[in-house]
Formats: sequence, C-alpha cells, structure tokens
Amino acid sequence: MAAGTLALTGAAVPLAEARGSDTIRVGVVGCGGRGSGAANDCVKSSPGVKIVALADAFEDRLKALKNGFKVPGDRCFAGLNAYKKLMALDDINLVIIATPPGFKAPQFAEAVKRGKNVFIEKPVATCPAGIKMVIEASEKATQKGLAVVAGTQRRHEFKYVETMKRIHDGAIGEIVSAQCYWNMGALWVDRAKTNWDNYKSGKYSDVEWQTRNWLFTGWLSGDHIVEQHVHNIDVVNWAFGAIPEQVHGVGGRQYRTEPQYGNIFDHFGVEFFYPGDVRTISTCRQIDGTSGNVSERLVGTKGVALPDRGIIEGKNEWEYDGPNPNPYVQEHTDLIKSIRSGNPLNEGKQVAESTLCAIMGRESAYSRQQFKTSWFLSRCTLNNLPPDDMKLTDSRPLEPFAIPGKYQMPGWTQGGSRRRG
Repeated sequence: MAAGTLALTGAAVPLAEARGSDTIRVGVVGCGGRGSGAANDCVKSSPGVKIVALADAFEDRLKALKNGFKVPGDRCFAGLNAYKKLMALDDINLVIIATPPGFKAPQFAEAVKRGKNVFIEKPVATCPAGIKMVIEASEKATQKGLAVVAGTQRRHEFKYVETMKRIHDGAIGEIVSAQCYWNMGALWVDRAKTNWDNYKSGKYSDVEWQTRNWLFTGWLSGDHIVEQHVHNIDVVNWAFGAIPEQVHGVGGRQYRTEPQYGNIFDHFGVEFFYPGDVRTISTCRQIDGTSGNVSERLVGTKGVALPDRGIIEGKNEWEYDGPNPNPYVQEHTDLIKSIRSGNPLNEGKQVAESTLCAIMGRESAYSRQQFKTSWFLSRCTLNNLPPDDMKLTDSRPLEPFAIPGKYQMPGWTQGGSRRRG
C-alpha cells in the first residue's frame, strides 16, 4: 500500500494503483535533457498524465519544464536533496528519475519508500553498492504493488520485441556467440570546456563542477560503458535470459586526455562469459574521426539475429515489417497501462543486472583483471554512493583516472585467480 492517497473526483485512490482513467500525477527528478525528454514522452504516451512537481540540483535547470508544464513555484525544488521534498508530496503517484547515474540508487529507494511508481532512466548505479540498493528497492516495490519501468527503451520497441520472441522460440538455435557495440564520436566538447573554465576560475566548487560535468565524472556517470553502452549489453542479456558469469576487459584514455574530460576512458573492449562458457564481445568508443556502430549481433547454431534491424538470417529467415512506434514514448505507454490495469511492470532488477555487467566491464578494464560476477558481488567493496548530506558547495577532489596495471579494485587481493568466486 502506498504512503498516501490521491483525491480524484471525491474518491481516494491508493497511489500505487491510480487505475482506470485516474489522472497520473508525475514528479520529475532531474530536469536536464533526458529528464525533459522523459517528461514530454510521458505526457504524450497516455491521456490523463500531468507533470505536477519538479526537482533538480540546479535552479536554472527547472525553468524550461516549470514554464512548459506550468508547474507552480512552490512545487519546484532545487538542491542535491531536493528529490526528498518532491517525493514527500502525497498527490504524486509516479516519479521520473533522470539524474546522473551516481545519484539514482538512493533516489529510487526513497521513491519506493514513499510508495511511488517509478520511471528510472538507465543506468541505475555506478558501483556494486548502488546495484544492491536498487535490487533491494525493486523487491520492496513488488511487495508494495508499485510499477517500475527503466529507460532501456529497446525492451519496449516492437522491432526488438518481435525479434527477441523469435530468438527465444529457437529461430537461430542455441546462441553460441554475440557482439554488441556503441562506437561513436566525442560528446560535450564545448560544454566540458565551459564547465572546466568555470571550475578553474572559482565559479564552481569541486562538487558543482563534477555534477555539471557528470558525463566525465566517474562516480557520477560510471564512465561511458555504463552510461551509454549499457543499452547494448542489456539486449545481449535479454537474448541469453541470463547475465555473464565472468568478465575480462581492456580500455584506455588516449583521445580525451585534457583535464576537462574528468577521469573517464574513451574506449573499452570487454569479453563477457555467459553460462556454458559462451563468449561475447562488447566494444564502445567516444573518439572523433572513427567509424560509428551502435548495434547488436547474436550468432546461433541455426542463424544470426540483428535485433537493431529486426532481421534474422539463416534457416528461419525473417524481417520485421510491422509498426514501430517511438520506443521512448512506448515505454511510458506500457508503464502507465500497467499502473492503471493493476498489473504493475517491474524492470528494476533487470536494469540493475545490466548496469552491473557494464560496471564489471569497466572495473575489469581499469584493473586489467579477469574475475567472476560472484566475486564482484560478494567481495568488491567499491561504493560510489554520495553522502546524504553532500552539498554543491562541498570540496571533493576528483579521483585520478585509472591506470591499468596500477589501479586496484577495492576488495581485490593481488595475485587472485580469474577462477576466484
């Protein structure tokens, strides 16, 4: 049962339900580009959806959504803990969480504690401590009858869904290998320079610079393998119906070496070991002047599937030719339908597991160590969760970027075998 009730035409409706034609009253946490996009997509997705409250670390980020959705000033909250004020509002029955990944786990846990249905953008954490928090909160959401949908929109894209149905029905036989990619050019070049100039001039504190420059801040973004490539890794997990048992990664920082690019890498290559010792390859890159590729490829004993194109090649040749509505809108359509029907979706654990895989790939690349998932979850002590009392004015020097061969994962014992579990 939710923490409060929503008064609608004289009736009191539990927040976790909001069934039938009841208005879905939405609070948005994180009002930058992705949060603005998610808010608009949510409103487009279904009738009877209204944005009624906003929260962001920065006052200036609230303005566009505040004006666009006519949200009263007393329902707009700024600061790193502003999300708590928003989630304390009893009349909200759905929260969109679109903040930097390092902030999401405690925000998600707070939303579930308050009895809110949740749309949470991917990825959902940047460390194993955050992953465990999200999985625990997801279990509580199930107990409370709350819906949780993640921003892994491929899971809601008709082309992908129909291709995956055929893969699971055996159209390509047993999967024997897979490849997935997010290779592209550089991002945020001008923004990174502006943020750096403001930081060096003293306009921004450590925490404000890192938060505004979160894409290049490891504890906030998780690095681009987590922030971005998690989409493709999630598709491979979806196909296998499992997560890898072991991981071995490489990567480096060769193109974006200036300090405005924080402490992240610009390329990764990871080998994931799925059950049955099935090896898959994952690559991601953010370097200008290089070839682009954002896709997945699954190889089976009877054929090859290309989910991003809706194609199966081989004995059971097939190509999707049906409708393919905007998946960024469709994920909200499916979420709201599940709330109103009383059969809430809960994608919290699956997005946490895919985020976990990306985090493991990053840590393996940073350390150049091969390890098991079981070791990482039980022994790795990495914890990037922000202190509850963190303020934008705080001093928090940025950790140096990882140097493979020198960087050591928290909890790792030198000389440990890749077979350690």
